[in-house]
Amino acid sequence: MAFESLGDKLQGVFKKLRGKGKLTEKDIKDAMREIKLALLEADVNFKVVKDFVKVVSEKALGEEILESLTPAQQLVKVVNDELTRMIGGEVEPLRFSKDPPTVIMMCGLQGAGKTTASAKLALNLTKTMKKRPLLVACDVYRPAAIKQLEVLGSQINTPVFSMGTDERPVEIARAAYAHAIQHGNDPVILDTAGRLHIDYDLMTELANIRGTVPVTETLLVVDAMTGQDAVNVAEAFNKELDITGVILSKLDGDTRGGAALSVKQVTGKPIKYSSVGEKLGDLEPFYPDRMASRILGMGDVLTLIDKAQEAIDEKQAAELEAKLRKQQFDLDDFLQQFKQIRKMGPLSSILGMMPGIDGKMLEDIDSEENEKKLKHTEAIIQSMTMKERRNPKIIGASRKVRIAKGSGTRVQDVNQLLKQFGEMQKMMKQFSGAKQARLLKRMRRFSR
Repeated sequence: MAFESLGDKLQGVFKKLRGKGKLTEKDIKDAMREIKLALLEADVNFKVVKDFVKVVSEKALGEEILESLTPAQQLVKVVNDELTRMIGGEVEPLRFSKDPPTVIMMCGLQGAGKTTASAKLALNLTKTMKKRPLLVACDVYRPAAIKQLEVLGSQINTPVFSMGTDERPVEIARAAYAHAIQHGNDPVILDTAGRLHIDYDLMTELANIRGTVPVTETLLVVDAMTGQDAVNVAEAFNKELDITGVILSKLDGDTRGGAALSVKQVTGKPIKYSSVGEKLGDLEPFYPDRMASRILGMGDVLTLIDKAQEAIDEKQAAELEAKLRKQQFDLDDFLQQFKQIRKMGPLSSILGMMPGIDGKMLEDIDSEENEKKLKHTEAIIQSMTMKERRNPKIIGASRKVRIAKGSGTRVQDVNQLLKQFGEMQKMMKQFSGAKQARLLKRMRRFSR
């Protein structure tokens, strides 16, 4: 995952300072040298690193150490504040036109992930803002891109406007805008063509589209895995088109993360979204403060809560609460909760948002073996009859053999799951009276 290596190195710097009663100028100098190297190795722009180190050094030496904080914690606070400012400061949401439909033009080099990002953005706006987007295939040079957009549109139940490869992108954009007005679509998301490199024809075409339809947002999609090249691309597009924001694609890949830490400082334009996975739902608003916290090992509890609220069904949570009160929690309930938790993403991704979880710990958690165990647990329960899920005590030897065969697991695996579930039920029975009331109160608050 992005930033793991950088995060581990920065956290290592702070660990060395723990226990010190006071930070000396030498301590600050040594720490900043290591931080500087860590940022450069993460492919952060050299000028950005230079300015960052200068500002942090001045603040760390100029501020009084708070009595309630250790010197290491105070330095973390200074670094966190400056890192947040460097990445972008405040979150900057999309702007929408007062006279809909809003037109969002997606641009970028070929291979950056524009088409997928367009579909992800459409799905995100549908789910979070109840919008009715229209995807528009303006890449007339690659028939495969048009087909890809149509396939993605069908997957997310979003209409795709296409006129094939014979019309000019400008005319397609004009016709799509008129179509959106007539059919009540908003926003209009233009998936434009890319090139292997920036050229005059590409920029002219994009400028002509903006001169034809009222584009509110010009979003540049950059591949986070390309490091400094992504920053150079962003700088060039911004110079020619005056972009309004950036979408970082492939931020979940094996990337050093420098692009995300540099693009705002170099272009002055905010990162508005980041793609954190291959699924169409894996597009998130970019929160600079949350990203800084994750890099420094302070977790990202707010994003974790957002994911939980999106994944957990309020009605099911209320039904679960009633069953817990009556001590009727069974394996079917366990399966439903298990599925909802898995909607939040891979276990390593969830735990990566928890404070104090470093990259080395996630390496063990993110093993294929653990992922296989989770899938086996789900398969075992799904291989049971509803009667068996509701009353596991009836599962004897012959039933266990059948369940193991049906789930592609071993009888030992079935026994282990039943044993763990039995222990869970015993633990739940202990939550009676005041303890149970407190637990259920927390559950209700979490599910809202």
